[in-house]
Amino acid sequence: MTRRFGFDSTAEEVARDIDLSGKTAVVTGVSAGLGIETARVLASRGARVVCVARDAQKTEKAVADLRAANPKGEFEIALLDLSDLDSVRRGADDIAQRFPQIHLLINNAGVMACPLSRTKQGLDLQLGTNHLGHYVLTTRLLPNILAAAPARIINLSSGGHRMSPFRAEDPLFEKEPYDKWAAYGQAKTANVLFSVFLDDRYKDRGIRSFGVHPGAIHTELGRHLSQDDFKAMMGKRPQAEPMKFKQVPQGAATSVWAATAPELEGKGGVYCEDCGIAEPIQSPSASIGVMPWALDRAAAKQLIALSEQWSGEKLPV
Repeated sequence: MTRRFGFDSTAEEVARDIDLSGKTAVVTGVSAGLGIETARVLASRGARVVCVARDAQKTEKAVADLRAANPKGEFEIALLDLSDLDSVRRGADDIAQRFPQIHLLINNAGVMACPLSRTKQGLDLQLGTNHLGHYVLTTRLLPNILAAAPARIINLSSGGHRMSPFRAEDPLFEKEPYDKWAAYGQAKTANVLFSVFLDDRYKDRGIRSFGVHPGAIHTELGRHLSQDDFKAMMGKRPQAEPMKFKQVPQGAATSVWAATAPELEGKGGVYCEDCGIAEPIQSPSASIGVMPWALDRAAAKQLIALSEQWSGEKLPV
């Protein structure tokens, strides 16, 4: 029977027929919102879920609630701060030592449209957290993911990737004035480009990678936004139809679908939204789809070359 899902589908619905017994999933951002729901649903299908976040108190509370709701669920905690690569390395090495095989890596955590700030290593906070922190985490965990193949890596992007391509000539806003929306758009484009690169490199070794747009959801991601910021964001999106928001269970659906769907066997390096593979955008007025610049393999190679330079970490060949 063909499974059909869409905008209104929930994470629980898309995972209903999936058995993840014996699988280990690593999910970042399991202290609020989509991360908690993603972890909950994966565990409900039998996966052991490693819940990753930076705030120990919030993460322990979130995991305690998850365990209370599913006493048979397997939940583990790992702490790291994606904006500090030293912290990412420590946390990733701890995860790698504890879990020799990782079948699913869901790079869910992120920041959105924050004021100009720099990571410990000097990058724009949005690119540094949303992309580079996850790049280093993924790099450090790849031997464990390869050991578990077939495996999948999911990088959460956003429809906000439309706001900017990867700015290879000035990615850190050292030449031009900082624009928080361009910085956010660039970071979300980078998430898709990273997925494209990973899939190209590792698909023959059993790892497929996907970029995911969860949809518009009211979560802590928007904590930096004022009313004026929200209006500005609305003004930047295509005006073909009204903005439609999802609830958290719907917002986590595409991540869980990309991580588990049998329909995606043999596929990868694509951008997913509403539990489907998005088509490249042909018209600026299109309300769904992926910008061609986010699938550009030359841009993906530029991004990875700079990521290696910034972090000193290289993806295994």
